[in-house]
Amino acid sequence: MTTHVHPTAIVSQSATLGAGVRIGPYAIVGDRCEIGDGVVVETHAVLEQNVKLAADVIIGVGSVIGGDPQDLKFKGEETWVEIGEGTRVREYATINRGTAQSFRTTVGKGCFVMSYVHLAHDCHVGDGVIISNGTQLAGHVTIEDRVIISGLVAVHQFVKIGRHAFVGGCSRVAKDVPPFLKAVGNPVKLYGLNSVGLTRSGFSEETVRELKRAYRLFFRSELNVSQAMERARSELQQIEEVDHFLRFLEDSGRGVVI
Repeated sequence: MTTHVHPTAIVSQSATLGAGVRIGPYAIVGDRCEIGDGVVVETHAVLEQNVKLAADVIIGVGSVIGGDPQDLKFKGEETWVEIGEGTRVREYATINRGTAQSFRTTVGKGCFVMSYVHLAHDCHVGDGVIISNGTQLAGHVTIEDRVIISGLVAVHQFVKIGRHAFVGGCSRVAKDVPPFLKAVGNPVKLYGLNSVGLTRSGFSEETVRELKRAYRLFFRSELNVSQAMERARSELQQIEEVDHFLRFLEDSGRGVVI
């Protein structure tokens, strides 16, 4: 595969380019950027510095990746942005480097980050995540695998969104969203299991049934959290998905959406 750098592009001498890379017109690849095989950096996109792109990543027109974190505590530490294989970042998205808290901002494999999305410092996005147009993630947000976030969503710093969750458009997410559930609104509220998404992802009927039972125990009963946890541990099948759901609730730092 032949690498092609447009004559108007600027590529730092300290950057490394894999095979078959395409750098578009007026794009900038800054210091210490590591570009994997088959990556496309579209016209006017900027990789400021310390960006690692795995194979077949696409960076859309005008996007800015690897800018300084927007955090007054940042003192110029060496921090990075890392984006996994096959992820697509569309037009005018911004992904900032990390701070000394984790030293990196990460996006997993096979993600789709749409136009005008912002991922702030120390965000950690799992594999197969879809983040729709105009959504804004504050610092230290964690998004687990296979989450779908609709457009124009605002996510508060330190929030965690569990895997296979769905967040509806224009939501304001200030607390953790448990895995496998749907949430929407301002303020955000839960609206049951993400049944359609789970079915499309190949979850068995038995797993979906047990997750529904877990949801009802915690969010549609008169039980407090301790009582619901005790019931769930004794009554639900201890399959991996149920265990992950329960551990997420136990470990929540900001409290969960209800």
